[in-house]
Amino acid sequence: MARRKHYNRYDDDFKATADTPGVLAKHVTDALDIHDVMLYRWRMEMRRGQIMAKKKNINIDSEVKSELKRLRKLEQEYNLLQEGHALLKKTTRFSLLQKRKSSSS
Repeated sequence: MARRKHYNRYDDDFKATADTPGVLAKHVTDALDIHDVMLYRWRMEMRRGQIMAKKKNINIDSEVKSELKRLRKLEQEYNLLQEGHALLKKTTRFSLLQKRKSSSS
Protein backbone atom coordinates (compact mmCIF):
# COMPACT_ATOMS: atom_id res chain seq x y z
CA MET A 1 0.00 0.00 0.00
CA ALA A 2 1.42 3.39 -0.99
CA ARG A 3 1.91 6.10 1.56
CA ARG A 4 0.17 9.40 1.23
CA LYS A 5 2.22 12.13 -0.38
CA HIS A 6 0.06 15.02 0.76
CA TYR A 7 -1.05 15.66 4.31
CA ASN A 8 -3.46 18.37 5.41
CA ARG A 9 -1.91 21.12 7.50
CA TYR A 10 -4.13 23.04 9.87
CA ASP A 11 -3.31 26.40 11.39
CA ASP A 12 -3.81 27.32 15.03
CA ASP A 13 -7.00 29.28 14.31
CA PHE A 14 -8.61 26.21 12.76
CA LYS A 15 -7.50 24.07 15.68
CA ALA A 16 -8.93 26.59 18.16
CA THR A 17 -12.32 26.59 16.43
CA ALA A 18 -12.40 22.80 16.64
CA ASP A 19 -12.49 23.00 20.44
CA THR A 20 -16.11 24.07 20.95
CA PRO A 21 -17.58 23.41 24.41
CA GLY A 22 -20.97 21.77 24.69
CA VAL A 23 -20.71 19.95 21.36
CA LEU A 24 -19.98 16.26 21.05
CA ALA A 25 -16.55 15.48 19.66
CA LYS A 26 -18.07 13.15 17.08
CA HIS A 27 -20.16 15.98 15.64
CA VAL A 28 -17.15 18.30 15.49
CA THR A 29 -15.02 15.71 13.72
CA ASP A 30 -17.79 14.95 11.24
CA ALA A 31 -18.36 18.63 10.51
CA LEU A 32 -14.66 19.37 10.06
CA ASP A 33 -13.90 16.06 8.34
CA ILE A 34 -11.06 15.16 10.69
CA HIS A 35 -10.27 12.00 12.63
CA ASP A 36 -11.36 11.72 16.28
CA VAL A 37 -7.78 11.20 17.46
CA MET A 38 -6.70 14.44 15.81
CA LEU A 39 -9.31 16.44 17.73
CA TYR A 40 -8.33 14.83 21.03
CA ARG A 41 -4.65 15.58 20.33
CA TRP A 42 -5.44 19.22 19.54
CA ARG A 43 -7.41 19.55 22.79
CA MET A 44 -4.49 18.07 24.74
CA GLU A 45 -2.05 20.46 23.03
CA MET A 46 -4.31 23.41 23.88
CA ARG A 47 -4.38 22.37 27.55
CA ARG A 48 -0.59 22.20 27.52
CA GLY A 49 -0.34 25.61 25.86
CA GLN A 50 1.33 24.29 22.71
CA ILE A 51 -1.43 25.75 20.58
CA MET A 52 -2.37 29.39 21.00
CA ALA A 53 -4.93 30.12 23.67
CA LYS A 54 -8.45 29.92 22.40
CA LYS A 55 -9.73 33.26 21.20
CA LYS A 56 -12.75 34.68 22.98
CA ASN A 57 -14.45 35.85 19.80
CA ILE A 58 -14.17 33.00 17.33
CA ASN A 59 -16.26 33.67 14.27
CA ILE A 60 -18.53 30.72 13.64
CA ASP A 61 -21.09 30.96 10.88
CA SER A 62 -24.48 31.79 12.43
CA GLU A 63 -26.13 29.00 10.44
CA VAL A 64 -23.66 26.43 11.77
CA LYS A 65 -24.07 27.80 15.28
CA SER A 66 -27.86 27.55 15.16
CA GLU A 67 -27.63 24.05 13.69
CA LEU A 68 -25.32 22.94 16.53
CA LYS A 69 -27.72 24.38 19.10
CA ARG A 70 -30.64 22.58 17.46
CA LEU A 71 -28.66 19.36 17.39
CA ARG A 72 -27.76 19.70 21.08
CA LYS A 73 -31.44 20.24 21.94
CA LEU A 74 -32.50 17.20 19.90
CA GLU A 75 -29.88 15.06 21.62
CA GLN A 76 -31.16 16.11 25.03
CA GLU A 77 -34.75 15.31 24.03
CA TYR A 78 -33.67 11.96 22.61
CA ASN A 79 -31.84 11.06 25.83
CA LEU A 80 -34.96 11.93 27.85
CA LEU A 81 -37.07 9.73 25.59
CA GLN A 82 -34.61 6.85 25.97
CA GLU A 83 -34.74 7.16 29.77
CA GLY A 84 -38.54 7.23 29.70
CA HIS A 85 -38.62 4.17 27.47
CA ALA A 86 -36.26 2.28 29.77
CA LEU A 87 -38.47 3.15 32.77
CA LEU A 88 -41.56 1.91 30.96
CA LYS A 89 -39.84 -1.36 30.11
CA LYS A 90 -38.82 -1.86 33.75
CA THR A 91 -42.32 -1.05 34.96
CA THR A 92 -43.87 -3.50 32.50
CA ARG A 93 -41.45 -6.25 33.52
CA PHE A 94 -42.13 -5.60 37.19
CA SER A 95 -45.91 -5.66 36.75
CA LEU A 96 -45.74 -8.91 34.74
CA LEU A 97 -43.67 -10.53 37.49
CA GLN A 98 -46.18 -9.38 40.11
CA LYS A 99 -49.06 -10.84 38.09
CA ARG A 100 -47.26 -14.17 37.75
CA LYS A 101 -46.54 -14.31 41.47
CA SER A 102 -50.13 -13.48 42.41
CA SER A 103 -51.69 -15.91 39.92
CA SER A 104 -49.47 -18.86 40.89
CA SER A 105 -50.26 -18.72 44.62
